[in-house]
Amino acid sequence: MTEPTLTVLIVDDEAKVRRSIAEFLDDEGYSILEAETTAEAESVLDDQGAGVDLVLLDVRMPGEEGVAFLERRPDLPAVVPVIVMSGHGTIELAVEAVQKGAFDFLEKGFTPERLLLTVRRALEVRNLARRHAELKEGFEALHRLVGTSRAMEELRATIQRAAPTPAKVLLLGENGVGKELVARAIHDLSPRADAAFVRLNCAAIPRELVESELFGHEKGSFTGADAQKKGKLELAHGGTLFLDEIGDMDLDAQAKLLRALEANEFERVGGTKTLTVDVRLIAATNKDLEAEVEAGRFRRDLFYRLNVLPVRVPPLRDRQGDIEVLVEHYLDYFRAEYGRPKLALDGPAVERLARYRWPGNVRELRNLVERLVIMSPGDRVGATQVEGLLGTGGGVPAAAMAGDLAVTLEETDEGLLRAAVEGAERAIIERELASAGGNVSAAARVLGIDRGNLHKKMKKLGIER
Repeated sequence: MTEPTLTVLIVDDEAKVRRSIAEFLDDEGYSILEAETTAEAESVLDDQGAGVDLVLLDVRMPGEEGVAFLERRPDLPAVVPVIVMSGHGTIELAVEAVQKGAFDFLEKGFTPERLLLTVRRALEVRNLARRHAELKEGFEALHRLVGTSRAMEELRATIQRAAPTPAKVLLLGENGVGKELVARAIHDLSPRADAAFVRLNCAAIPRELVESELFGHEKGSFTGADAQKKGKLELAHGGTLFLDEIGDMDLDAQAKLLRALEANEFERVGGTKTLTVDVRLIAATNKDLEAEVEAGRFRRDLFYRLNVLPVRVPPLRDRQGDIEVLVEHYLDYFRAEYGRPKLALDGPAVERLARYRWPGNVRELRNLVERLVIMSPGDRVGATQVEGLLGTGGGVPAAAMAGDLAVTLEETDEGLLRAAVEGAERAIIERELASAGGNVSAAARVLGIDRGNLHKKMKKLGIER
């Protein structure tokens, strides 16, 4: 059994050079991929999960040269360290490549010791950069757990108790409550904080690809497997694997995941080599897994394996006192994002948001605040504008909107209903006018009314082209 290995992609048009480097690095424990041209290399790199950790790139090749490749792909060195190799008389090209983002260059004829030292240094620098980015993301995740309600204080206390342990955590809660943020916070406060946090959304991947995403695959193991690919489990070695929406994983993949968790080992799809891994697993679901077990859709043994530390993330309706704080939090963020520092919500607008039941939870609130910042024509947002967005697709199911409106009418008067209707009309008309580039006739056709009637509505609602 072996631990996951680091993968080096060698890009050189000379087969002898590739083979010589490959044999040495293979002896040092690296996994090797080869490419004869930059086009072939790009194909490997763009196959997400090809799992390339470092690129050795010749600067002078037929077709596109190494420097031109880096110039065309300036994003590459930020993700994967690139070491360029230069022959006699191409040192200037190598220096130019470093200026375009390459980590370092090696003049051909380099010794195996020099190659190994440069490779190790490049990987160390990459790991430091990744760790810095992960620390920043983890810090932000902790601080995005906004709120001072009792429910949030209890959640934070649970995170503090769970994080230092190696125990598996099962996050339970509705869509949009922030389960990934909680997982991030647990990882960041754990002894594994220096290692990777890897996420896999089990609901977003076709059933036939789940195993490949989770365990990786070998080149040629199925149609379309043009390169070896590291799976999420392998990428999370030493760190945390977050399996979001695990209730949507099919039974075959559940069985293989269970085996991997019990033995801490697995094989890539189409592979025979057994890899050992050390990961801390955090899973999340919006489903009732016990009911799924009884219905035969989820393995009972996997449920027990995951359900060591169940943590329920509260819906927003159970933390009403946090709504105003969340609104201000996201308002600050999106004001800076869209360059609208003077935008503010008046008192009635904030009160209306505080009374809403938020069936889409924090995600819905975030999206609505962003929409308000983008769409509000002035620097003040009133209750009418808020009502218009709540009534015209703020990400809320129709039944939920109807129920919320009924509660509102019990609490207020008919004036708010009129304001809601006018707000909805205004939002729809403004949207169609924007889509039609201000062409009233075109907007009227889409809305199914005549041009004169649309003009009257625009005048009544104070809408300009």
